[in-house]
Amino acid sequence: MTADGPHNPGARSAAAVALTAAEQAAIVAAGLDAAAVTALCQRARAEVDEGLLPAVQIALARNGHLVIERRFGAVSDDGLVCVFSATKALTASVVWLLLEEGALALTDPVVRYIPEFDTHGKDAVQVLHLLTHTAGFPHAPFRPLDWNDPARRAARYAQWRLNWAPGSAYEYHPSSSMWVLAELIERLCCKPFCTVVRERVLTPLGLDGLWLGDLPEPVQNRVVPVAIVGEAATAADYQAAGVPVPPETEVTDDALLNFNDPAIRDVGVPGGGAVASAAGLALLHQALWRGEAHGTRLWQEETLARARAMPFPEHRDPYLGCAANRGLGLIISGDKDRTLRGFGHGNSPDAFGHNGAGGQLAWVDPATGLSLGYVTSGHDRNSLRQARRGVAISSLAAETVR
Repeated sequence: MTADGPHNPGARSAAAVALTAAEQAAIVAAGLDAAAVTALCQRARAEVDEGLLPAVQIALARNGHLVIERRFGAVSDDGLVCVFSATKALTASVVWLLLEEGALALTDPVVRYIPEFDTHGKDAVQVLHLLTHTAGFPHAPFRPLDWNDPARRAARYAQWRLNWAPGSAYEYHPSSSMWVLAELIERLCCKPFCTVVRERVLTPLGLDGLWLGDLPEPVQNRVVPVAIVGEAATAADYQAAGVPVPPETEVTDDALLNFNDPAIRDVGVPGGGAVASAAGLALLHQALWRGEAHGTRLWQEETLARARAMPFPEHRDPYLGCAANRGLGLIISGDKDRTLRGFGHGNSPDAFGHNGAGGQLAWVDPATGLSLGYVTSGHDRNSLRQARRGVAISSLAAETVR
């Protein structure tokens, strides 16, 4: 995908965004360019002004500190949005702690901790495969509310079958492998998964703009409902863009709208159920890069380096045809095809993060110390437009560094 620009039919105009004196001072102090930040905010606002997206938030952080956060449309100052698969980096970060502590090893078979998983050849599945979407059961079914019943969870694990030998291929697992990781976390920590996430990551880092499961009523009231917007692109549109029509997956309109149900939000779906502000995502990724926040260190450098390594560099995305570039629960920017992974043209090969359905963006670039959070409550049915929007916003964000 290419970024929107003056000669691109996807280019959009937006009303001017005026920076306050405090924002300008923070931008200059962070070593960012005020004009470039203004252009970024205008692009983020454009489709709200047009009436396509109901609400948008965007935030930049650098070197451990929030620089700017803006909200446009129908969202309050403390509003939160379901960020779908951007949740995966948060869930994976708890697994990193267990790996660092020696409670778990990447080569451990899952059945060592979940005996019910030992059916249909799944004894070959390792922790590494769960984190890298190489486990071999990308479409295994699981109803979110079944998580509340341990017996139903176990029955699902036993039922699942493999599509391929674990580790031999890559295909994105929208939710299945993350349910198993959450189960591992519960059994190792002897606490509910969401409690572990809160106690081990969110609370120590002071991230009140990010929640996963067990939402208190005041937090539930802060969540902006998911809305489905726009019309789907046609087969001719995909042909003109030079990309194949996306395959059908579990990520349907109905599945996304299910997250408007407070009961499902309370489950804390480990592969897609977090609710966050743009600032929450930007600051989380600062911590995932730096290993700490406000003097509280959670992950050692060796752990972070291992998380960003790509254990299966040979694997390619079966839909896009580019290298999968998967770390441990992360997407790595990498080569010239980085825009196919949701990164911007100006991101370095070392940038990493995880985007989410509906166009949620979350990444940090170690080369510049900059992180981006972008969230919207509007899920655009036109995936081509959504992808171009993401590349445009990520590219403009990368250009803010002076």
